Amino acid sequence: MTALREYQRLEATGLWRPTVEDQRREVFVAIGDATLTITDINNTALTHWSLAAVTRVNPGERPAVFSPDGDPGETLELSEDEAEMIAAIEKLRHAVERARPHPGRLRLFSGITALVAIVAITVFWLPDALVTHTVSVVPEIKRQEIGADLLTRIERVTGPACDTGDTRAAVNRLEARTGVRRIVVLQTGLDDSRHLPGNIVLLNKALIEDFEDPAVVAGFVLSERVRMQGQDPLRRMLEQSGPLAAFRLLTTGMLDQHTLDNYAARVLTETRDPVADGAMLTAFDAVAVPSTPYAYARDVTGETVLSLIEADPMAGRTPDTVLADRDWVLLQNICGG
Repeated sequence: MTALREYQRLEATGLWRPTVEDQRREVFVAIGDATLTITDINNTALTHWSLAAVTRVNPGERPAVFSPDGDPGETLELSEDEAEMIAAIEKLRHAVERARPHPGRLRLFSGITALVAIVAITVFWLPDALVTHTVSVVPEIKRQEIGADLLTRIERVTGPACDTGDTRAAVNRLEARTGVRRIVVLQTGLDDSRHLPGNIVLLNKALIEDFEDPAVVAGFVLSERVRMQGQDPLRRMLEQSGPLAAFRLLTTGMLDQHTLDNYAARVLTETRDPVADGAMLTAFDAVAVPSTPYAYARDVTGETVLSLIEADPMAGRTPDTVLADRDWVLLQNICGG
């Protein structure tokens, strides 16, 4: 360390002793580059103390007593009259102390940094990673079980799903045509359609009873299929239910009643944006179903669904009917007409 320029010519007198057995003697003290020089009255150097090693024996008291670090028997005493020198030594000592490495502070800083990193991982990365891993290992049969559990809770609100022996075959044909595992028709509780884990699509009965073309209901089923392809239904459920639900499912293979009840209620009440027209057109094309009937069912004016009408993939073609007339008539009576 280089002494501060304002102190380079500063000198003072003091009492110095090399050991506790020696008598104190009057000396001259001067600050030099990195050292405190102590000389006798003949200007003969008696000792040099490293400024980095000077310690104050009696902080806050006068006369001030200093010693070289590690040798408390050697002392330098400066009277109150040498206040400027005392202040200079103290200032240089503090400057040296600030410049020294502080392992304790470094450990504290490192510890805080590590803690912040752990918290950040826990809050921001771990939940997503946990959900991702859980979704990747849950088998399809478990997804279907979860979907069935949710449907049971939904039916407590909407009433039992519509089902008759005569309509089962027609529903199966609609499922096969649209590429979903299970279609469930509900009397109330839905504005149009929803989906559940396990590739289950829920439909309001009005989508079947209020339209003459089965391509309409096929379009709503396809909209849910597109949503499921865009985001895994189980992942969406776990993201909305929180990391504890994902952890429980991963470790026990079960979801608690509270999680199932809350998500079932959310399915019935949430507001969703329509599926992008481009994705819908791709879905219609893949199963050879016209998009125009579905478009007019969404907007009778056609203004907000113009691309579904103008870019209908079946325009100018004669695709197979979505359902035979007999199946469609039966399906329209699935809830008793």
